[in-house]
Amino acid sequence: MIQESYNAAANPQVYEEGDLHVLFVGESQTPAEHRLGPKVYDYFLLHFVEKGRGQFVNESAVYDLNKGDCFLIHPDQLVSYASDPIDPWRYRWIAFTGKTATELVISAGFTPQLPVFRAGQCSLISGLLDGVLQAFRNNKPSSHLLSLGYLYQLMAEAKETLIKESPLPSGDSGVQRIVKQMIHYMSSQYAHPVSIEQMCASLGYNRAYLSRIFKKETGITPVTYLLKLRIDKSRHLLRGRPELSIEQIASSVGLTDPLYFSRQFHRFYGESPSQYRKSVTGQSQVPKERNPNPKL
Repeated sequence: MIQESYNAAANPQVYEEGDLHVLFVGESQTPAEHRLGPKVYDYFLLHFVEKGRGQFVNESAVYDLNKGDCFLIHPDQLVSYASDPIDPWRYRWIAFTGKTATELVISAGFTPQLPVFRAGQCSLISGLLDGVLQAFRNNKPSSHLLSLGYLYQLMAEAKETLIKESPLPSGDSGVQRIVKQMIHYMSSQYAHPVSIEQMCASLGYNRAYLSRIFKKETGITPVTYLLKLRIDKSRHLLRGRPELSIEQIASSVGLTDPLYFSRQFHRFYGESPSQYRKSVTGQSQVPKERNPNPKL
């Protein structure tokens, strides 16, 4: 016979208003046909099925769920969920809210039409939820920050699965979104020796596909865009940081070979980095450090 259980804990830091806040967390071995709803919540509520079976119903569809499944309840959506009459589920849950909660959920790939995903065999979700439960029970000053860390890890694992289940973006809006992601990636990573291959792997798409849509939208390839971005950033440093050498500037924009940097600079602007610096500052080289003591 199944032993029913119920354990829950609230965040010791009371929610007033903020970007993101975990409200409470819990776990339960439900009895057969245990049902909640139909009802509406005013916060996000994520459940993870540790074992057993059950059914989740929202305004879009009916989902028959098993061990390893997660389902997310969105605020203000009419839902109900019930455990199986023969193999009732044991699940854990976490509730969260805040100004950026919706943004986090969308970033992870959840929508009201896609509220369910199956965790992998090596999933850490059960342990993460238990970590939040223990943090709240311990009532430490760090409990709130710990809960946010665990929540972000949960959303990261959800995204790993949901992005694979989502269809490849199509149409102008989907393509433009991907191109914006590529531009953001290169704009934030140009100072590091990253490659287009690394960017494609990070975004989860084939290089040929990304190169094709990027050139169609911008008129240039990602390789050219990244290189020109680096050269343009170097021009800013050549003007504003006269104490830096050409080698240091090249390294600062992610180009570790000074000779290659100089060739590409000349390719885009018809002069060398040294010539450009002299033309805009009147200085051809980095000034030597003055001796603070003339007697030495």
